[in-house]
Amino acid sequence: MKFGMRKPSVKKSIKARTTAKYKRKVKKALIPGYGKKGMGWVKDPKKAAYNKVYKKASFSFWNLFKK
Repeated sequence: MKFGMRKPSVKKSIKARTTAKYKRKVKKALIPGYGKKGMGWVKDPKKAAYNKVYKKASFSFWNLFKK
């Protein structure tokens, strides 16, 4: 488990801002439960619990510049 600041990745940041938007649109049209709140807990509760703790225990590099 990571505690503290996450290391930024330029490659992943660019990929998330470009290709993912279209993939999400297609998946949302095809899969009925995709993108709905709480679906992570239904699909994989162990991973959802880990992600919840990880999100609270670490912070992004870009959060340092927010007010």
